[in-house]
Amino acid sequence: MKKYFSFEAIMNMKKQERVHFINSLGGFKSVSLLGTINNQGQTNLAIFSSVFHIGANPSLIALIFRPSPPERNTLRNILDTGFYTINHINENIYKQAHQTSARYDSDISEFDATGLQPEFKNDFKAPFVAESNVQFGVEFKEQIEITINNTIMIIGEIKEVYVPENCLCVDGFLDLEKANTLTCSGLDSYHKTVKIDRLSYAKPNKEITSIT
Repeated sequence: MKKYFSFEAIMNMKKQERVHFINSLGGFKSVSLLGTINNQGQTNLAIFSSVFHIGANPSLIALIFRPSPPERNTLRNILDTGFYTINHINENIYKQAHQTSARYDSDISEFDATGLQPEFKNDFKAPFVAESNVQFGVEFKEQIEITINNTIMIIGEIKEVYVPENCLCVDGFLDLEKANTLTCSGLDSYHKTVKIDRLSYAKPNKEITSIT
């Protein structure tokens, strides 16, 4: 038996209860660490569960920032420098990753506060997370203001990628389970995944088959 929630019932929930409820409804999400640096060399690290694919040609990725205040150091760094990194979270670092959601003072680096290691490589402006197995560097391309709830969408272009060699399939598919990438639901629940199947490209009048 399913429980019914009217619009009025949802809006009458206590604030935190409604936040958890609505955040969970969207299903499982990607969860990543965004690495940035300001023009004075201060690094910043923040967890995001709002990263999503925009397109492959060009290679675009987007994320959502909630309204300010409070001050969003990650957003400011992205707009000031034009670069950031996205780093998948794995089972070894998910607690440290979650801790980056705490509101540290702007002069404190979440890398230092959590013990995660910044990794600068290939002359890319922003720091990667050394403990992450899947890392990619992104260049800021567009900012879109969403007026209905005062959030901001940031769209960036993927400029470089680092992945474990044994996770990359011959057709370009990335096996995220092999990379130990975690997913999340709601704001604070982290999950490992179990692959059921991978299916062939769907076409009319063609049977779907499993891809080995």
